[in-house]
Amino acid sequence: MKIPQLAGTLLIGLASVTLFANCSSDAKKPGAQVKSTGDSTVSDTTEQVGMDRTPVDTAKYNLLIKKLANGDTTGKWPVKKQPYPLAGAILPFKRVVVYYGNLHSKKMGALGEYAPKEMWSRLNAEVKRWEKADPSTPVQAGVHYIAAVASGTPGKDGKYINRMGDKQIDSVMKIAKMHNGIVFLDIQVALSNIKAELPRIEKYLMLPNVHLGIDPEFSMKGGDKPGKKIGTYDAEDINYCSQYLANLVKKYNLPPKIFTVHRFTKKMVTNYQNIKLRPEVQIVMHMDGWGEPDLKLGTYRYFIQNEPVQFTGFKLFYKNDLKKAPNRLMTPEELLKLRPIPIYIQYQ
Repeated sequence: MKIPQLAGTLLIGLASVTLFANCSSDAKKPGAQVKSTGDSTVSDTTEQVGMDRTPVDTAKYNLLIKKLANGDTTGKWPVKKQPYPLAGAILPFKRVVVYYGNLHSKKMGALGEYAPKEMWSRLNAEVKRWEKADPSTPVQAGVHYIAAVASGTPGKDGKYINRMGDKQIDSVMKIAKMHNGIVFLDIQVALSNIKAELPRIEKYLMLPNVHLGIDPEFSMKGGDKPGKKIGTYDAEDINYCSQYLANLVKKYNLPPKIFTVHRFTKKMVTNYQNIKLRPEVQIVMHMDGWGEPDLKLGTYRYFIQNEPVQFTGFKLFYKNDLKKAPNRLMTPEELLKLRPIPIYIQYQ
């Protein structure tokens, strides 16, 4: 891909910064309502998916990660010297397909745009498309909820972050349970930091069906307001999160956690080669850029394929991906040709 086109790839994410920064203020508007399926408590969610404790079939694991490499000739995939996961691991035995968003805003993704029943109808249709395209890989559906949203306003603590309350997160847990979905709680730290924000959702991360996502785009270490620049995380931050998750897995005898990291520029993740892999955590480097297929493929190639960590993900935007010709969403069949093949798919 030509360098000018690569520059365009970097810009497609920056536009999404503005979208999220503007939409996040919805949570502050008086009378903002959360779509809820009824009262829910954390204790209601303990009997959930994610408690399969069958020991990992290491031979099958080896075959599946080789399949995901898809004939890669660079020598980077599959990632070498990765530990086998603990019993109950989802990846690479299943492909995870999720809807992303926030219940306060219809503009932040399909999860908040539709009422729960319609959302699941649409998500299940995507699941069927993936099952048809790759019958050998079962699909685990889920919801990816932005539990801490970077805001355009400073808030009481001056951190430019809107933290979703337990009531909202409980509603998401209830929605996921409708179809045995897993849950990802995503954190946009803004002017706060990941060490301060993780404990706020720990009681949910203690559950077997709840996983973690972090967004370097909104980690504003330089003190800039969210949306003004693209943020960053270092391997040190990612290692802190994975160790935090590993501690919970060991303490509560949980199956491995999936840990997604959004990425669409080089500087969003620094020192990737220092990221540590653990049996308790499965790390997904997730291609988060929007635009026409060539731009998305370039982003994936330069920042996901070229800097291997463990597993890979790919985001599809129902609206933003259609803004320029050829004005279409990439298909499962196209994504299954990538090297490596993404095992985590997110629709926004």
